[in-house]
Amino acid sequence: MKTGQTRPRTARVWTITAVAIIVIFWGVHLMTRGSLPIRVAAASTGDLKSTVPTNGKVEPQVNFEAHAPFAGIIQSLNAHEGEKVPTGKLLLSMDDTEARARVATAESQLKGAQAAYQASQRGGTQEERISLKGEVDKAQIDRDQAQRDLEALEKLQASGAASASEINAAQTRVAADTSVLQVLQQRQTERYGTADLAHAQATLHDAEAACAAAEDALHHAVVHAPFAGTVYSLPVSRTEYVNQGDRLLSMADLTKLQVRAFFDEPEIGKLSLGQLVTIVWDARPDEQWNGHISRLPSTIITYGTRNVGEVLVGIDNADGALLPDTNVRVTVTVANESNVLKVPRDALHFEQGSTFVYRKEGNSLHRVRVTIGVRNLSEVQVVSGLKAGDVVALGTTNAQPLTDGVPVKVVQ
Repeated sequence: MKTGQTRPRTARVWTITAVAIIVIFWGVHLMTRGSLPIRVAAASTGDLKSTVPTNGKVEPQVNFEAHAPFAGIIQSLNAHEGEKVPTGKLLLSMDDTEARARVATAESQLKGAQAAYQASQRGGTQEERISLKGEVDKAQIDRDQAQRDLEALEKLQASGAASASEINAAQTRVAADTSVLQVLQQRQTERYGTADLAHAQATLHDAEAACAAAEDALHHAVVHAPFAGTVYSLPVSRTEYVNQGDRLLSMADLTKLQVRAFFDEPEIGKLSLGQLVTIVWDARPDEQWNGHISRLPSTIITYGTRNVGEVLVGIDNADGALLPDTNVRVTVTVANESNVLKVPRDALHFEQGSTFVYRKEGNSLHRVRVTIGVRNLSEVQVVSGLKAGDVVALGTTNAQPLTDGVPVKVVQ
C-alpha cells in the first residue's frame, strides 16, 4: 500500500520539476526578447548629395601632333618640352634635300601627263598635227589628180582614143587615193578613242596626286605652332633619324582641357548634361578641379574587365597644372537636395518590392512602410512614412533579426 502511494507522489514531483524548468526557460526567453539590444538613429532634415565616382583620363580639347612626313633626320629643334609657344613659332625642321628632289620629279611627271592629256584631246602633239595635215593635203591632191585623169580618159574613150583597161586602171587609182584620204582624215578627228582619253586623264590625276603628296611632305618637314599653347611632349632630338609617321611633338592649350571619364553601365542612367563634376589628380592631392558633363556616351565599350560608357567632362578651371594623358579620379554629383528628411541607409529594409523601416515606439519596434528618394552611400531621403525626430532601428548588437512588435532597448 505504501509502495503504490510513493509512485504517484514521485510522478508529481517530476512533473512539477519539468513545468518549472519550462517556465524558467520561457521566462529567460521573455527577458531576452524584451531586451533586444539595438542601435538607433533619428530622422532629421538637412542637405543630401548623391555622387557617382569613377576614373578618367585628361586630354586636350584642341590637340596638335606633328608626325614625320618621310623618313629622315631632324635638322633643328627650336622648342623644348614644357615650353609655352606663340602662334607661328618655328618648332622643328627636318632635312628636306630628298623631299625637294621628289617634288621636282613629281612636277616633271605632272607636266608630261598634262601634255599627253592635252595631246589626246586635240588629236596629237602640234608636230604630229602639222605632219598629219601635210599628209592629208598631199592625199587630197593625189585623189583630185586621179579624178581629173579619170575624167580625161572618159572623154577620150568616147572618141575611141582610150581603152577600157585604161579606164579601169584610172578608176582603181581614184578609189585607192580616196581610201587613203579618208583614213588620214579619220586620224585627224578620231585619233584617240574614249578609252585612250580616259587613260590619259587617269594618268594626269595620278600625277597631280603624286605631286600634291610630294609638296605636302615638303611642307610638313618644317613645323610651326598652329596656335598658342604648350609643347607637352617632344620625343625626338636633333640629328636623330626618324621613320615616316613617327610622332615628332605634341602641343595643346593646357587651359582648355577635358576628361574622358569611364562610367560603369548601371550608373549611366543617372547622368545628364551639365552635371557638376569634381576632379582629383593623385600627383596633386591637395588640389581640386571642377567641371561639367559636356557629352554623354553613345555606346557601351569594354574597358579592361568593365562595361563602360565614355563621358566627356569639360574642365571649368583648367590652370595649366593638369597634364594630358594623366589619370584622374572623377566624382559626379547626380543629385543635390536641400532641407530633406533623411535617415541612415542602414535603417532601410526591402521585401517584395516594398521599402520599410522599424520605428521605435516606446520600448518596441513597429514596421513602417516608407517612400524614398535621393540616396548616397550613407544616407537616404524619406519622402513619406516618417517625420523629423522619429527614431528608427539600424540593427541589433547581438546579430538577432529585427521583427515587428519586438521589445527593445537602445545601446550605444
